Amino acid sequence: MTTSDWKKMLKQLEVKPEKLNKFLKHNKPKDRKFGKITKKCRRCGTMKGNIARFGLNLCRRCFREVATDIGFKKYS
Repeated sequence: MTTSDWKKMLKQLEVKPEKLNKFLKHNKPKDRKFGKITKKCRRCGTMKGNIARFGLNLCRRCFREVATDIGFKKYS
């Protein structure tokens, strides 16, 4: 089930609390504690190409845009 389908179902079941609770019990996405999905870019929210070193938490594309402002220099 995709996230958009999941959100549509929640909207439909808001008027029926018992069915909503049962639906959430069996179909709610897992809360992730580790892995690729837990690390997001602080700026754009993508999960690909994440640079977590030095506590940056930026994707490589956002890092290239912001690197000079943060204080990184390109040596070569």
